[in-house]
Amino acid sequence: MQTEELVVVAEYNNAVEAEMAKSILSCAGIHADIRNALMSNIYPGVIPSQLVVAAEDAEQAKTLLEIR
Repeated sequence: MQTEELVVVAEYNNAVEAEMAKSILSCAGIHADIRNALMSNIYPGVIPSQLVVAAEDAEQAKTLLEIR
């Protein structure tokens, strides 16, 4: 079984912001997942939602998120 390395490319105070960023990446063909979505909504500003992508997509993802 091969596992790919995931990299955190951004952190957000709530899951809504993370979902919007995930949508931007999805439109560019980059698969992303969100970690801690529920906890960041329960504890906003304390536990961030983390947007993660495959390591080989990290630089492109960061660039796309800076443009928005």
